[in-house]
Amino acid sequence: MPTILGQNQYGKAENRVVKITRDGATHHIKDLNVSVALSGDMEEVHYSGSNANVLPTDTTKNTVYAFAKEYGIESAEQFGIHLARHFVTSQEPIKTARIRIEEYAWERIETSDANSRFIGADEVKHSFVRKGQETRVTQITYDGENWEVISGLKDLIVMNSTNSEFWGYVKDKYTTLQEAYDRILATQVSGRWRFNWTDDEQKMPHWEKSYEQVKKHMLQAFAETYSLSLQQTLYQMGARIINSRSEIDEVRFSLPNKHHFLVDLEPFGLKNDNEVYYAADRPYGLIEATILRDGCEPKIPVDLTNL
Repeated sequence: MPTILGQNQYGKAENRVVKITRDGATHHIKDLNVSVALSGDMEEVHYSGSNANVLPTDTTKNTVYAFAKEYGIESAEQFGIHLARHFVTSQEPIKTARIRIEEYAWERIETSDANSRFIGADEVKHSFVRKGQETRVTQITYDGENWEVISGLKDLIVMNSTNSEFWGYVKDKYTTLQEAYDRILATQVSGRWRFNWTDDEQKMPHWEKSYEQVKKHMLQAFAETYSLSLQQTLYQMGARIINSRSEIDEVRFSLPNKHHFLVDLEPFGLKNDNEVYYAADRPYGLIEATILRDGCEPKIPVDLTNL
């Protein structure tokens, strides 16, 4: 045979599952997009078409929904761990399971006392509005012995309206950018962080608390860093996470610089004293880097596009 089979995997992608937990009149929502990828002894299905080792992707879809009922969804990470363990331990041909999850956050709609009384309820605790901020993500990989959990977020837009400069850079004959000593710094954060929990003998992190704390430290570092470059801010965001959260060994960020340029108002006889800006959507500077706990090896992919 002149060819051989290389890396392969299969599964059911983007299973949308919404779990409602009813605590009396108070309801809670978990809204996930779950993708399952399985790999193992799958050579024969590629070579001869034999499905003897193949768990149908429709079955993986059904498992996602059944597990939402059986186990609930405490967190995206915990749900992914349940799924990965099930596929590897219940199907002998499957050696590795990778579960990718996006979580869409909802927040409770606050109602007025007058409206609550009008509809005959003291409080409304079952109405929600989809948050317009970040999408939470996680990837769980399990090979029957070792776990790898990489979590993160994307599409979190942040801005500092001052305390940012950019000057002293290399200039050549093509340079037209003017040095800035007081500028807007804005970015759309895509970040991933890797947990050092790798086997069942270790104490499992509190996934929900960890996410909230990582986000808090990330945002505080962004706000509190007097920035001379977006690279400096990125490093401070990652360093703050690692120094504050012992369960995390590695952080990677991809930060597009959401450029804001001062508008020239002189043709209209007006002085623009750092007040009116043009928000450019493209092209944009793209700043990316990994921050590691000292002594740890990088494992988060450089390209976060599909992670």
